[in-house]
Amino acid sequence: MLKGLYATYTGMMNQQNRMDVLTNNLANVNTNGYKKEGATSQSFNAMYAHKINDKSINGRLTHYLGRNNPGVKIGEGYTDFSQGSMRATDNPYDLALTDRGFFAIEYTNKSGETSTKYTRDGNFTLNQNGELVTQDGDFVLNLGGQRININPFIQDTVIDVNGNIFQNGLVIDRIQIADFEDYNYLRQFGENLFEAVEGAEEIESPARIYAGYLEMSNVSVVSEMVNMITVQRAYDANQKVMTTLDGSLDIAANQLGRLG
Repeated sequence: MLKGLYATYTGMMNQQNRMDVLTNNLANVNTNGYKKEGATSQSFNAMYAHKINDKSINGRLTHYLGRNNPGVKIGEGYTDFSQGSMRATDNPYDLALTDRGFFAIEYTNKSGETSTKYTRDGNFTLNQNGELVTQDGDFVLNLGGQRININPFIQDTVIDVNGNIFQNGLVIDRIQIADFEDYNYLRQFGENLFEAVEGAEEIESPARIYAGYLEMSNVSVVSEMVNMITVQRAYDANQKVMTTLDGSLDIAANQLGRLG
């Protein structure tokens, strides 16, 4: 029974982790360029139980009693990088990518240290210095890894599908579109940003840029709600099993164990 309590406990913890992931996805359903996350489950390695040195069964030979499965453990998380739908905004600095790839961003932490992060959120604007920035004030980078400066007083600003920025018919800069061979070498950084980890191999992106559009979250509210119901029922089932086992242990300890 104690093994059963442990197995149901691990099941409840696993479902709680899945619920946390689903809740976070629903909280970001309206976040531009957000990529939904998922959670996996893994079983503990099945273990053989042994009966050792039992002289009643063929001397000192070891006998298998059968497999013992200790329950389930939380597996690895993953990110679904599938394309989200597009929404027209008619803002020339709202940009959406049509395929694999990311906008490169110069991120500055609280200590003033800068590093390159990546995002699908193309909700950009110009700051007071005419630099193209995110809504959090981080700088969008060009092909050379430098900040992009745009004259805010020139109304005729056009960004084409290749990321070239035109003013008065002349190319003044080009937006960098980064991509990676294997997205397993990208991890969530926070603030709708990703960062590359050791082993990430950058490649040319096939994406094109649509100005005046924003990529929406790829979270489906209906699917996430259905998954939440499934998780809740699984959690409740584990909880009922735990209550039943607890009741059986109570009877064994406090009633059957009494001396006459």
